[in-house]
Amino acid sequence: MLLTCKALLGVTAAAVTAVATTPVAGGTATAVGAPGAGSPVVRTLVPEADVSHHGHVSLRGDVLGIWLRSENDGPSDLPGVTVRLRVSVPPAEGQELPGACLRADPRTVLCRTGPLRADGSQQRRLALHLKLRGRPDEVVVRIDTAWNGGATDRNAKNSEHEVLAPATGDPYVF
Repeated sequence: MLLTCKALLGVTAAAVTAVATTPVAGGTATAVGAPGAGSPVVRTLVPEADVSHHGHVSLRGDVLGIWLRSENDGPSDLPGVTVRLRVSVPPAEGQELPGACLRADPRTVLCRTGPLRADGSQQRRLALHLKLRGRPDEVVVRIDTAWNGGATDRNAKNSEHEVLAPATGDPYVF
């Protein structure tokens, strides 16, 4: 005699769906596919994290300095994070970037952090000096997370910043 999983477990499709969409520690389980005859319920775990980026920017002459600290306050560990840095004045061509960074387009630099543990104890630091085209009076720098391993970040406010840096050489904190 062949029994279906539903009959064997004595639960209804609605109960299976409720279990499959219940939040779990370190992420949220979600159901894929419609429950019912011949439609299996597949559970996937979506990790949750709280990535933050803080630091300061400084513009002196034609050089923009960006000092950045990234961390994760969990609840899930992350295999790595990619930070997107967009500037209102394009960096000059031909300059060498740190090994963890690359140019995505004329005004955008992407930098990887490496793994970030969920307890916030593992901070990743980045110092970037970009020679800009010309000598602008000011630069706007936008900082955000481009990739975080597919995790949900319910507090994106601490990882998205826009900073105006006048050409004073002073640090402008974010």
